[in-house]
Amino acid sequence: MDRRQKLLEVLMARRQETVPNLMQELGVSRCTILRDIDVLSCSYPIFTVRGNGGGVRVADGYYLDRRYLKPDQEALIHKLLPGLKPEEQVVMQSILDSFAKPKAG
Repeated sequence: MDRRQKLLEVLMARRQETVPNLMQELGVSRCTILRDIDVLSCSYPIFTVRGNGGGVRVADGYYLDRRYLKPDQEALIHKLLPGLKPEEQVVMQSILDSFAKPKAG
């Protein structure tokens, strides 16, 4: 498996990881990880955050195989749903059915 593909899969699964952990897991240098992040960020919403609690992150709501609504977006749709006309409710419900993140359990 290509190193960048492996890095992308790790980030998609964990959503956030530190550069030192990625370096160790992939067996590469800091410069290599940062260069790979730079390349991947051109095609995927991946970014770095400095400082305590920082690291490499994937944007909220983005999933490799599918994009989901963010929790606040889903909550707003649920709040607005009762005030819509019946035909609009059907459309809005179809949006929820397609893009709401599946509930665990």
